[in-house]
Amino acid sequence: MSLLVTGSIGIDTVKTPSGHREDCLGGSAVYFSMAASFFAPVRFVGVIGDDCPFDLAKVFTGREVDLTGLETRAGSKTFRWAGSYHGAMNERTTDSVELNVLAEAPPKVPDVYRDSKYVFLANTAPALQMELLEQVDKPQFVAADTMNMWITNHTKDLGELLKKIDCLVLNDEEARLLSGQTNLIEAAGSVLDMGPGVVIVKKGEAGSFMATADGERFILPGYPATQVLDPTGAGDSFAGGLMGYIAKAGKIDKDTLRKAIAYGTVIASFTIAEFSLNGLASISLEDIENRLETLRKSVIF
Repeated sequence: MSLLVTGSIGIDTVKTPSGHREDCLGGSAVYFSMAASFFAPVRFVGVIGDDCPFDLAKVFTGREVDLTGLETRAGSKTFRWAGSYHGAMNERTTDSVELNVLAEAPPKVPDVYRDSKYVFLANTAPALQMELLEQVDKPQFVAADTMNMWITNHTKDLGELLKKIDCLVLNDEEARLLSGQTNLIEAAGSVLDMGPGVVIVKKGEAGSFMATADGERFILPGYPATQVLDPTGAGDSFAGGLMGYIAKAGKIDKDTLRKAIAYGTVIASFTIAEFSLNGLASISLEDIENRLETLRKSVIF
């Protein structure tokens, strides 16, 4: 089934206890698409400046990622982000951000994408997320990501967005900030009351938690990864695995959602093992399935 993603393409500089990489390919839409393409064709909507050093057609060679929605904007500069991870890499400092083209008008959703049934609105201003969503005719399932800045400074717009989507994916800190609750179970319940039928809370190496409006609850630990070089893009890869599997299944029920979360968890474990996209670019679906089986065995008792 058709899966559309809107999000950023970035030039990243990353420092971790394991190393330092400059001018890497990054961005929410890029990580998402690489992860989701293991399961379903992806329709990519994003914008770069004419200074972008990456050829995304080559990056996605051999994968079903349709770049019709990629806009290269003359005279503009590509989004840049620099960040540092510390200690066990649960803490991240943003060293610099250059919004560049992301501070301009968003890209348009191509007409041939308007019939997309599954949509992921990657992290950006909620007003822009709504503007992009309005360009899709009758999506079957819409998920979105957000961050602290939008929760704090764009509360009204975010509230409107939550009424228009089916699923919100956010981390534990964001869930507490949005809900005003310290207990994550209560926090998820409060977010459900704001509109979405599904809330998925990411807890880093501790795994994730899902709550649904009809009372479903699901907790899954993180994959027992032994190699963590760069956590950048782990959340976007999680979302890509999640939505890619849902699009492949072509249905939304509790079993599909649970398995989608498991696939997202496994794919994120590959992302963190290398810098940039290297952890995802070097694996196969068989590698993912093998790791999924390891995760399954680890939670059976």
